[in-house]
Amino acid sequence: MIKKYVFLVLLFPSIYFAQEEKYPVFDACKDAEVQSLKDCFYAQTKELFFSEFKTPEIATEEGFTGTANTIFAVTKEGEFKLIYVNTPFDEIRDEVKRAFKVFSKITPAWYNDHAIEMKFELPIQFPLTNDSIVENASKEIKKESLIDVVAKKKIADSTFLEHNSKLNIPFTHRSYVDYEFALHKAKGTHTASKPYTYNEIKPYYDITKEKKKFLKPNKETWLGKKVWNEHLIQVKKEDYWLTVDVLFDLQIGKDNSDVDYTFNNSRIVNVNGEIGKNFSFSTTYSESQGRFAEYINSYITNPAANFKPKNSEGLVPGRGKTKGFKEDAHDYPVAEGYIAYTPNKYMQFQFGNGKNFIGDGYRSFILSDVSSPTTYLKMKVDFWKIQYTNIWMWNTEPSLSSVSDPNEHARKYVAAHYLSINLTDKLNLGFFETAISAGENGMDAGFMNPIIFYRSLEFNRGEDAGNAIVGLTGKYKLNNNISLYSQLVIDEFSVGNFSDMSDWKHKFAYQLGAKYFDAFKVENLFLQLEYNRARPYTFAHKSPILNYGNYSQPLGHLWGANFWEAIAIARYKKDRWSGSAKIIVGKKGFDLEDQAISYGGDIYQSYNDRVSDTGIEIAQGNTANIFIADFEANYLINPSTNTSLFAGLSYRDFSSDSVLTSYPSGSNVWLSVGVRADLFNWYFDF
Repeated sequence: MIKKYVFLVLLFPSIYFAQEEKYPVFDACKDAEVQSLKDCFYAQTKELFFSEFKTPEIATEEGFTGTANTIFAVTKEGEFKLIYVNTPFDEIRDEVKRAFKVFSKITPAWYNDHAIEMKFELPIQFPLTNDSIVENASKEIKKESLIDVVAKKKIADSTFLEHNSKLNIPFTHRSYVDYEFALHKAKGTHTASKPYTYNEIKPYYDITKEKKKFLKPNKETWLGKKVWNEHLIQVKKEDYWLTVDVLFDLQIGKDNSDVDYTFNNSRIVNVNGEIGKNFSFSTTYSESQGRFAEYINSYITNPAANFKPKNSEGLVPGRGKTKGFKEDAHDYPVAEGYIAYTPNKYMQFQFGNGKNFIGDGYRSFILSDVSSPTTYLKMKVDFWKIQYTNIWMWNTEPSLSSVSDPNEHARKYVAAHYLSINLTDKLNLGFFETAISAGENGMDAGFMNPIIFYRSLEFNRGEDAGNAIVGLTGKYKLNNNISLYSQLVIDEFSVGNFSDMSDWKHKFAYQLGAKYFDAFKVENLFLQLEYNRARPYTFAHKSPILNYGNYSQPLGHLWGANFWEAIAIARYKKDRWSGSAKIIVGKKGFDLEDQAISYGGDIYQSYNDRVSDTGIEIAQGNTANIFIADFEANYLINPSTNTSLFAGLSYRDFSSDSVLTSYPSGSNVWLSVGVRADLFNWYFDF
C-alpha cells in the first residue's frame, strides 16, 4: 500500500508538467528554465519587433497618438502569423506586416505532448520614440483567449468592412455628434463638408472600437448573428469586398387628428463595396408606403401649381414624389447610389444620386439635405490647411415641364464651390459660391471649371441667363468642448441703397450657433443652440426655374425665406441607449392662399410679383407663429447596419393670420414607435 502512495506521489508531478502549457521557445531561450520561458519569449519578441519596426511618415505627419493593437500567433509549426492590426492607417498595418517577416521559425508552444498554436496581443504605442520603445519593451504582451481572438478577427475580416474604406458615412445629425467632436478636438480638421468618409474620420475616431462593444458574441445562430452583429451578406477577398443588407424603416403611431393611425413601411436594399484601393461604391433602394401626421399629409398633397409634381399625387418631404396608396396613404420609391474614385490621400471624386450638406449647424443656408436626392458630381480636395469641395448637381423641378417635351420634368443645373481654410488652430473660414442655370442644352461646360468665379461667368452668359449666390462661413474653437459657428449667404445686395435695409433687393440670410460637447463635464451630453434668419425673396428668382431649389423644395433652409428661427437641441447616449430633445420657435411669412402676390417666403414664386420695393420686413405677409417640440429615444440593435428601435413624441403648434390649406393651423401631437436603419435625416420640423 505504501508503495502505491509513493508511486502516485512520484507520478503526479510528471503528469502535471506533461500537461502544462509551454510557451514557444526562441533559440536564445533554449537554456532557460520552464518557468522562465514565458518571460524570455516576451522579451525576445519585443526586442526583434521593435528593432525592425519603423514609424510610417503618415503617422508623424498626422500627429497620430494612440495604440495600434496587433494580434499574432505562433503556429504549431513554429512560424509567426499576423492575424489582425487595429489601426486607422494602412501604412502602419503594412509596416507591422513587414516587421513580422523578420521572425524566423522557432520551437512552437506545447501542451499535453502536442505542438499547439498560441495567440498573443502586442500593443504599439504612438508616437514611437527611443524612450517609448524601451517603455514598450517593459510592457507585457497579452495572451488572448481563443474566443477573444476569434471575435476580433471576425470584426477585422467581416463585421465592419466599411470602416477602412473610402465610402461615405451615412449623414444623420444624431450619429455625427461623435465624429464632429473628434474632429473638433484635433488640429487642422474641417467639419462643414458632409457626409464624411470613413478614411477621413479614422485618424481621429476609432469607429470599430466604439461599435464592437455592442457586438453579442454569444449569438451563434445564423439569425442571431444577422440581427445583432453582422451584415446579411458579406464577401471579403484580397482585392475587393462586398456587403448586402435588407433593412427596414417600420413605424406606427397616432396623432390627435382624424387620421386613423400613422405608419411608414420601407423595405430597403443597401449594397456597399470596394474594388482595389481606389474604387468604392454604394447603392440604396427603398420601396415605401406611409401615412403621416395630419400637417405632413397636407404638405405632401399641397395642390399649389408651383409645388405639386405633374402626373403625381404629391411629394414626400426629402424623399420624392408619390402616388396614392389605399385611400389616404402614399407610395414613394427612392433610389440613391454613387461610385467613388480616390486616387490619393488628398483627393476623392464621387458621381451618383444622393444628398450633400455644407455647414456646421442643424440647418444650412449654403447647402442642406432637406430636398430629394439629386444627381451630382463631387470633387473634394484636402491638403495643408485647405479643404476644397466642388459639387455639380443636375436637379429636377417636377412642377414644371420641359420646353421640348411636356411629359418630361424641367431640369436645372447647379455648380457650387466651398473653400474651407484653417487660419489658426482655432479659427476656420469658409467661402461659398454657387451658380444656377437652366435650359435644354444641359450644363454649360464653363461651370465645370473647378476654380472659376461663377459670378463673372454667369454675368457673361447673358442677362438673367442664370442666378448666382455667394456665402461666407466661420467657425471658432472656444475650447476643446465648445465651438461657435456662423453662415452668411448673399443672394443680392443693393449697395446703392445700403441705408434703407427695407429695400427688397437686400436678399440675404445668416446663421449663428454654438455646440457644446460633453456639456458640463457629462460624457456624451451634447447641447446646441442655433439662430437662423432669412430676408424675404432670398433664394428666389424672377424665373422660378432659376431659384435655389430642387424638386419643389429648398436646397438651403427647409423654411425657404422670410423667417426667423431659434433652435435648442440636446442629445445624450449611454451604452446602447440614446435620446434627443429639440425645441424650435419661429415666425415665417407665407403668401396668401391665391398666391397672386409674393411676400417673399415661397422661393418658387417669382419675385417680380412682389408686394412692394420697399418696406420689406421679416415674416411679412400671411404671418405664422411656429412652435415645435420633438423628443426621441433610441436603442441600438445592430451596430453594423445602425438599426435601432425608437420612440418619438412631437408637438407642433402652428397659427397663421389667414387659412393655409397645405399648412393647417392648430396643435398637433404625434406619437410614433418603430425600428429603422439610420441612413438619412427626416425633417418634419416645418
